[in-house]
Amino acid sequence: MQTFSIRELRERSGELSRTAEQGQLSLVTRHGQPLFVGVPFTEELLRAGVHVALATRLFQSGDLPPGRAARLAGMKLADFLAYVSSQGIAVVDYDPAELGEELAGFDVLPPNTGD
Repeated sequence: MQTFSIRELRERSGELSRTAEQGQLSLVTRHGQPLFVGVPFTEELLRAGVHVALATRLFQSGDLPPGRAARLAGMKLADFLAYVSSQGIAVVDYDPAELGEELAGFDVLPPNTGD
């Protein structure tokens, strides 16, 4: 495992990416203390479920819309939304006032006559 200080990343970014391409982990430190681990994306890693975790995180942060997150996770949209909901993550992010306005709109819809 290669170790890089946070200050070295700018000068050694090429070395960091080569390490990842070789399938090796990298440790990034700040003031001599571990800060994060760089984990290369491999088929083995993806089979282990990291793609679901990454998709969940990107959806939760708002960086990916639900459809794209579901594709990244390799799941049907309904299954992905059920999964994130089971993890306590809101699948709909409405401001309470906006939600009230949306629901009020249903009250003014004409009744379905079945024609």
